[in-house]
Amino acid sequence: MDAPHSMGTTIIGMEYAEGVILGADSRTTTGLYVANRASDKITQLTDNVYVCRSGSAADSQVVSDYVRYFLNQHTIQIGKAASVKTAATLVRELSYQNKSFLETGLIVAGWDTHEGGSVYGVPLGGTMLRLPFATGGSGCSYLYGFLDQAWQPNMSREDAEKLVVKAIALAIARDGASGGVVRTINVNAYGVERNFYAGDQLPLFYDELAPRPTLIHF
Repeated sequence: MDAPHSMGTTIIGMEYAEGVILGADSRTTTGLYVANRASDKITQLTDNVYVCRSGSAADSQVVSDYVRYFLNQHTIQIGKAASVKTAATLVRELSYQNKSFLETGLIVAGWDTHEGGSVYGVPLGGTMLRLPFATGGSGCSYLYGFLDQAWQPNMSREDAEKLVVKAIALAIARDGASGGVVRTINVNAYGVERNFYAGDQLPLFYDELAPRPTLIHF
C-alpha cells in the first residue's frame, strides 16, 4: 500500500493510412494492489497530439504537464499548431535531462500537416524513435511478435483500431499488471475520436473465463 503508484500497463501507438491511433488499458497499481481500475493513460498535449503514459504515474503526469505548458507557449510564439515531432522532442529532452530521476516510458503520436500521422516512442532514458507502431509498459513484452506479424502499412482506420484493441486484450490476458477497460484515440486530418471498450467487450483467449452475470445492478 505504501509503494509508489505505477501504471503497470500496456500502451500502443500505431500509424495507419490516414492518421494514428493510440490505445491503453486502465489498470493502475500500487505494488500488488490495484489502486485504480479505470484510469485514463492517454493525455492530450495539443489539439492534434496525444501521449500514452507508462511507468510511474507521478513522473509521467509531470512530464506531460510540462510539455503541455511548453507547447502552449510555442504555439503562441509561432502562431500555428506545434508539430508532433516538436512535442516528441520536448518529451525526449525532459526525459533525457532527468533520466536519473524519472521512471516513465511515453509514446507521443498525432497528426500534423508536415508528416501526417506519426508515432514517436520515448522509452526510459530519453531515446526518441519514430516508428510505424510503438508499444510500452509491462504488457508490451507479450506483443512484439504479434504486432510484427499483424501490422501492415497503410491499414484502414477500422483495421488499425481492431488490431490495437486485440493487442491490448492479449496483454491483459497475460500480464497481471494490465487490465480494466481499453481506451483508444484516433487522430487524423478530420479531428479526434475517442472510443471506449468495456472489459466484457474484449476478445477472450483460450484459457480465460468468460464474464458471468452479477447480482449487483447499477
